[in-house]
Amino acid sequence: MSGGAVPPPDGSADPIVPWHFGDPHGEQRRLAQGEGIVDLSNRGVVTVSGPDRLSWLHSLTTQHVEHLGAGESALALILSPHGHVEHELHLVDDGMTTWIIAQPGTAPELTRYLDSMRFMLRVEVADVSDAYVVVWEPVSQPDAAAPTWVVPEPFASRGYGGREVILAREGLAARLDEPAPAGTWALEALRVAAAMPRLGQETDHRTIPHEVGWIPAAVHLQKGCYRGQETVARVQNLGKPPRRLVLLHLDGSDEVTLGHGDPVFWGDREVGWVGSFARHFELGPVSLAIIKRNVPVDAPLVVRHVIGDGTPSARTAEIAAAQEAIVPAD
Repeated sequence: MSGGAVPPPDGSADPIVPWHFGDPHGEQRRLAQGEGIVDLSNRGVVTVSGPDRLSWLHSLTTQHVEHLGAGESALALILSPHGHVEHELHLVDDGMTTWIIAQPGTAPELTRYLDSMRFMLRVEVADVSDAYVVVWEPVSQPDAAAPTWVVPEPFASRGYGGREVILAREGLAARLDEPAPAGTWALEALRVAAAMPRLGQETDHRTIPHEVGWIPAAVHLQKGCYRGQETVARVQNLGKPPRRLVLLHLDGSDEVTLGHGDPVFWGDREVGWVGSFARHFELGPVSLAIIKRNVPVDAPLVVRHVIGDGTPSARTAEIAAAQEAIVPAD
């Protein structure tokens, strides 16, 4: 890590890369003002080349990418046959190759799946994570010199406007050499406040796109068939998702850092779980959580977090939470 960087705690969703540089709130402010850069070299990078690449990805994913122009980017998902989210793809095409940015640790599995679906089409899939890395910058236009994924709406207008730029690994140090670096603590705080879901944080093995606000940012509702489309269409046209994403505004009187999976209660009833927790420079402690759809929007919630788990002095903290609806309850 670069000088002055504080490494992430155990269990972080972003291992290896800097957590902060001593001033997380200041780093957030600078990113919100359009200054700084974040090392996301823990992300995976996968390439798809060949003349059939866009039509092939169009058939496999939830997004309309068949006519993606050079330099254009998109957010797409790969679903299971039952419509559950399996992969989150930040993809950009450069006219010759489609570049895919994947969440930490998921590139090998994504590559295996894509490779298994090639059949006789003219496509080649490669995991190039060893040769290429990703940085995040608070700029909403593509980098003309590098493949760039731009954060889509509505997340950009909620305060998470920016881009993920793919660089050759040997160019990372030079790109990060600026006076105002930021860590993933700051970036995650902006993402949480913008209610942008993240694979593995706001998803589990049962997640469908409607539950976490990926409609329509990651799912094109008028495109042709893809795996899991039946579930998407059924929920869109006939029903409501069983769970919904909320932004929890937490009581900050107790300096508790919530953990992924901490249970959320309405009275004595467990109604959900915490995805990502952050300390925002303006909003204070906030969290994205997945709760049951039938929980009233004004219901007083409590998050239970075990402090000192496995030790004789372990105790359970109860943190009051007010919900801000992201996915509608009705």
